[in-house]
Amino acid sequence: MLVTLKSFGQQDLEKELGSTAPLHEKVSATFKSTKLINLHTNETIFKNELDFRIDHRFGDIAGSNGGIRRFFGLDNATDVRIGFEYGLSDRLSVGFARAKGATDVQQLYEGNLKFRLLEQTTDDYIPVAVTLFGSTTATGVTASDDPSSGTAYRNFSDRLNFVTQVIIARKFNSSFSFTLTPSYVHRNFTAFRDQNDLFALSAGGRAKISNRLALVVDYTMPFRNGSDQDYLEGLSGVKYRNALGAGLEIETGGHVFNLNFTNATAIEEMQFIPQTTSNWLKGQFRWGFSIARRFSFHKKSKAKN
Repeated sequence: MLVTLKSFGQQDLEKELGSTAPLHEKVSATFKSTKLINLHTNETIFKNELDFRIDHRFGDIAGSNGGIRRFFGLDNATDVRIGFEYGLSDRLSVGFARAKGATDVQQLYEGNLKFRLLEQTTDDYIPVAVTLFGSTTATGVTASDDPSSGTAYRNFSDRLNFVTQVIIARKFNSSFSFTLTPSYVHRNFTAFRDQNDLFALSAGGRAKISNRLALVVDYTMPFRNGSDQDYLEGLSGVKYRNALGAGLEIETGGHVFNLNFTNATAIEEMQFIPQTTSNWLKGQFRWGFSIARRFSFHKKSKAKN
């Protein structure tokens, strides 16, 4: 299937660009935003540009914690994130964000770096784009006196969490883009018997419906230690789930607006990858939205005499 998609995608790109397209021309705008729903895309911020982004997750739409009593989740906010990303160059961007946090680990401060390692070309000389992403998150929540708690911090290093991702993306044609992302999550401190180190594999896609509207989907599957997962599930009765999101992306010119549904209560990678527990089949998914606005700080060139 991938071979077929690659063949047709390349033909479509050739038709759009024409047979006189420059050799090894870079493919632009694989995605319209730096994120799909839960996942980062391969896109970075151009040099001297600032991306301001707000992400919001509400409560369960249905199930025991949803329904009309809680106005289908709109009465609750499971997580909120406000972030900035700035382009140090066309290939390297730096970001800072503050998130509420969706578990007992709250008051999150995130710093991140994103670097375009490879860029896809129209002639398939480089068939995929590869972007590296890394983040460090610190929590400011008050330490717990319970030694088995996930917030029983003894020193500052216990409050640190790290995420590393390799984002592999391909724009098959002007209407469809796909990304595959292996991730590594390290939490310096966790609840008793929870995993400090976790690997995960994510996939996502964007299918254009019109010039301003697109369908976006992403899915994350963490690889947990079976014995530790069974212990935690037996202790709390809560089963860990894979994060699934689907929504509509709306481009308005200066803004990219995203309306989505996901079972992930958290927004930060260090939380939604290892700690998603909501079940789509029980109505434990929520409405969310994100809005991104990009500002340019390019200096205007002086007119020549």
